[in-house]
Amino acid sequence: MPRQPRLDAPGLLQHVMARGIEGRKIFRDDKDCESFLDRLGIILEETQTQCYAWALIPNHFHLLLRTGHTPLSKVMRRLMTGYAVTFNKRHKRSGHLFQNRYKSIVCEEDAYLLELIRYIHLNPLRAGLANDLKELDKYPWTGHSAILGHRKNPLILNSLDKNLRRRRIGIHHFHPGSDEGQKNHPDPVNPACPVEFENHSTGVQEKTSLAEKTVEDILIHFGDTIKVARKRYRQFIKNGVDQGKRPELQGGGLVRSAGGNKAGLLGRKKEEREKGDERILGSGDFVIEVLREAGEIFESLIEKRMSLEEIIDAVAQYMGVSIEEIKSSSRKRKLSYARSVVAYAAIRNMGYKGTEVAKVLSLSPGTVSQNIDKGKILIHKHKELKVKLQTT
Repeated sequence: MPRQPRLDAPGLLQHVMARGIEGRKIFRDDKDCESFLDRLGIILEETQTQCYAWALIPNHFHLLLRTGHTPLSKVMRRLMTGYAVTFNKRHKRSGHLFQNRYKSIVCEEDAYLLELIRYIHLNPLRAGLANDLKELDKYPWTGHSAILGHRKNPLILNSLDKNLRRRRIGIHHFHPGSDEGQKNHPDPVNPACPVEFENHSTGVQEKTSLAEKTVEDILIHFGDTIKVARKRYRQFIKNGVDQGKRPELQGGGLVRSAGGNKAGLLGRKKEEREKGDERILGSGDFVIEVLREAGEIFESLIEKRMSLEEIIDAVAQYMGVSIEEIKSSSRKRKLSYARSVVAYAAIRNMGYKGTEVAKVLSLSPGTVSQNIDKGKILIHKHKELKVKLQTT
């Protein structure tokens, strides 16, 4: 089966994983881990990418990222290619270091942000690299110890650190110019413009790094003060120790997109189940929205979807108007409502392009786009029509 294209857009939360080729180690010692994190910290800051969780295991790594304006593919190419060159030079080897391309799963933030932070930060415990939670609290190669304040966060750079580390890893030789003009763009979901504050000892304006802000974003979920938030965060991590491998958090797909609950899918008709995609972890509605934004739609849905003429005919019959009237230029309210329903059903639920719908309805693409939200409201008020059009 051919590989599906990755899904990417500014502001998406993504769980990223990569393994060593043939299961081999990509981190042989502490220096390798430090080299990887040095590079990661600089790239995150320069591309304004947030990293909520990370874990380095000898033969693979996990990252929970939210990209800014620099695409994830560029972030990961800089990280993995640069690290591979350094690793091969240090260990006097050649050839590929990583197994195929990295895997990335788009995640629904409200439902999965904290669950994935816990899942990723517990990886060293599941892998036997830490014997218990107390050891994990000080384990250096996961973000857990940094959030607790037990170790310096290697992703938080001050100006001096950044210059020294750039020279050490030679990242200025692997800095595509296309990223240079984008490195200070704010994140569209959580603005990443660094917060300036004054160092009273020098009188110089300094900046809070994005990595530092990201840790604050995590802790704010657990309390109003750092002490309380860290205590509650650790308890949250502790509560997950006995949950096991949690395969539902390792990928998308129908069951995983339903939160791993097979019971919620059994006995239901196929068309009534939540839609799923291996590249997405979230509810059916979230899956649809991500695919719609990416300009994709499910192949099975395309094969069985109604034609545009069938959609218009169904709406016309339900609303007591003719197909010709819906396609006409009349501005009667009833016909305007009918066109809105057609636009919503065709574009949001069946994957038609706005230009296709606009052509059939003799409207401009802009007008069709404006009518989608109105159609959503209308169709949810009429359950019979909703069923008839197979909408969600």
